[in-house]
Amino acid sequence: MSEFKLTEEQQMLREMVRDFARNEIMPIAHKIDEDEKIPPELIKKLAELGLLGVAFPAEYGGGGFGEVGYCIMQEEISRACLSTATFIGAHQSIGTNAIYVGGSEFLKKKYVIPLAQGDMIGAFCLTESQAGSDSFNVRTNARLEGNEWVINGDKLWITNGGLADVISVFARTERGVSAFVVETKMDGFTAGPAEKKMGIRGSTTNAITFCNVRVPKENLIGSEGRGFLVAMKTLDAGRLGLGACCLGASKEMLELSTKYAKERVQFDQPIANFQAIQFMLSEMAMIIFNMESIVYRTAAEYDAKKNVSTHSAMVKLYCSEGLDRIVDFAVQIHGGMGYSREYPIERFYRDSRINRIFEGTNEIQKGIIARDVLKRNGVM
Repeated sequence: MSEFKLTEEQQMLREMVRDFARNEIMPIAHKIDEDEKIPPELIKKLAELGLLGVAFPAEYGGGGFGEVGYCIMQEEISRACLSTATFIGAHQSIGTNAIYVGGSEFLKKKYVIPLAQGDMIGAFCLTESQAGSDSFNVRTNARLEGNEWVINGDKLWITNGGLADVISVFARTERGVSAFVVETKMDGFTAGPAEKKMGIRGSTTNAITFCNVRVPKENLIGSEGRGFLVAMKTLDAGRLGLGACCLGASKEMLELSTKYAKERVQFDQPIANFQAIQFMLSEMAMIIFNMESIVYRTAAEYDAKKNVSTHSAMVKLYCSEGLDRIVDFAVQIHGGMGYSREYPIERFYRDSRINRIFEGTNEIQKGIIARDVLKRNGVM
């Protein structure tokens, strides 16, 4: 990664997170998957290390490492456990970040600081039954009554929904889609049971119901009717973080596959000697090189306050599809061992599939990219 010229502080962050992930997360990753939950004591350790707010400025309780630092952290966490990385992403990159990118100074001081320090857990609440890819079509509504917003409606597939203390919620008002900070202790807020999922099973996902939830007027994020813009700007960072997660998991798959190929003997020689295996390893390495390049290039652009909507869509699209190809190679190289639940390859194979769906499906990312291509070439 010398081409990205990481600072000494960024390199120290990587080494610290790598050690923590290897020593504290990797040994229990299988249990996290089997138990379908992240242990509270692990969340506490993440908070104590400052990893739940690593991207935010120190004045808001964070580590001041920006998006590049956040991607470094998520890359290393994902080598150990994608469920844990998903929990962190929902909490920090979209749940808390929505308040940071669009909220008033009052909201930042009241909520971002405790969220970044891990005293509260955050979530991002946008998806509904009729508003998945069509995220502008939210039916959850909010009406202003005196000094309070009253929210009613239902949300689906909310990561951290059953764990969160604070949720960034998107609802329709008279002026369009608006964003609000909702505390889950407020009357009328209900989180349903955790969903039973194929992958990232340790990451809690819930349906949410709002029944006359009364939210203080000042908990509006930004201006009324501007919530969709807050959501899209937040997802720019979310998609970058997802790309970093795919990068980390891919590196782990390549390392495990290379080690296995050198150790596994067939026809009186290591399978690493066979061209078929070598071609798979070389393609894995090529995809990883490209992933790393676009993830950190775009993260640096984000930190420089550039518009990265198209580039973050490219990161999400390329990295999620790249990881799927890499984990498939990893299973093939490991053969039957790759299909066994006793080995991490099988878990990574299940965990990787969601990346092409959440944070905006890959089809949506292609649409974002295509619109930019057409616009830049004078068609639109």
